Amino acid sequence: MTGKYSGVYWKSLMNELNDFLSRFYTPQDYPALYAQLGKWQKSRPLDGIKILDATPVFRNTMVKYSVLLAAGADITVSTGKDIPYDPEILKILPRFGIRTADDKIRRETFDVVADCAGRHRNVSSRFGYAELTRSGLEYYRDCPQPVFSVDSGILKRFETTLGTGESFVRAMKHLGFYSFSGKKVLIFGGGKVGRGTAYYSALAGAKTLIVDKNTITPPAGVDFISTSESKRLSAELADAWCVVSATGLPGVLAEYVPALLQNKPVIANMGVEDEFGETLPESAVLNNKRPLNFILEEPTWISYIDPSMALSNAALLSLLQKNLVPGINLPPSAMEMQIIDDIRNTGKMNNEIDLILKEFNL
Repeated sequence: MTGKYSGVYWKSLMNELNDFLSRFYTPQDYPALYAQLGKWQKSRPLDGIKILDATPVFRNTMVKYSVLLAAGADITVSTGKDIPYDPEILKILPRFGIRTADDKIRRETFDVVADCAGRHRNVSSRFGYAELTRSGLEYYRDCPQPVFSVDSGILKRFETTLGTGESFVRAMKHLGFYSFSGKKVLIFGGGKVGRGTAYYSALAGAKTLIVDKNTITPPAGVDFISTSESKRLSAELADAWCVVSATGLPGVLAEYVPALLQNKPVIANMGVEDEFGETLPESAVLNNKRPLNFILEEPTWISYIDPSMALSNAALLSLLQKNLVPGINLPPSAMEMQIIDDIRNTGKMNNEIDLILKEFNL
């Protein structure tokens, strides 16, 4: 037996899933998950373990599932309120032995929960939770069980800094905004998402500025404005071509809504939360206030999201092994460096690794 399936049927499911994924990706596209797959399909450390996985459901997320299935896990996939997903991918998951959750299923008890944005914090878990996002971590501050913060280490920067930044430019071009050259892009939020968005915006030729209440050193080619510089900020807002929200805080930009409505820049959101508040209508923001990159079939290239998905999987195993204490746990450095070594062995992402470890050492 492997998980809840007989050995023959399990192999059939795995073969069908691998055949499906091979139409879109090669193992070189996801070196961290591929290394994990090689280890776990032999040792099957998750055999029979009941997992609820709330990672945003897109085609590349299925590579994460393939590793969990190979390790013997019994996977249920759940979408959270306001979390973007691809309904066509969700629809085909049962074909590969992956159950999808409804309200009744979410009332079950799982061994571990891989959550996103804290949307499944009330799902019962025997061993704890792995939270994918910084904003979601706030919902777990008082959790009496162990919570592994996937967002709090180095690896999440591949996704949220490089991956999200690249996909911002790609999504804008998908919508017909092909030229950034000489145009002003104003980005609220100087964290991982904001810095990555600024980096790729400047790389595309835009005059790019980060706005933040905290003093930060922006990426090369990007200017910084403090929220306390009200006159300068008003002037920059007045002639901005595009304004981007990337603070991760709901409603925090509401005070700028009158200026946005008056000046009518292109407005985009790159976070999960509605940072503008109800006074700015959804129709005024690209993708109706949802994260802009989720209009794309591949919201984040798999090479960028591969490290954090591998870390999320490793977090589940760490929870099961009872290696963590109650409350918030940060990713162990040794665990992250092992995943980085797995990526370096392919040679494909060395430039990106150097960017993360040097340029974006937040």
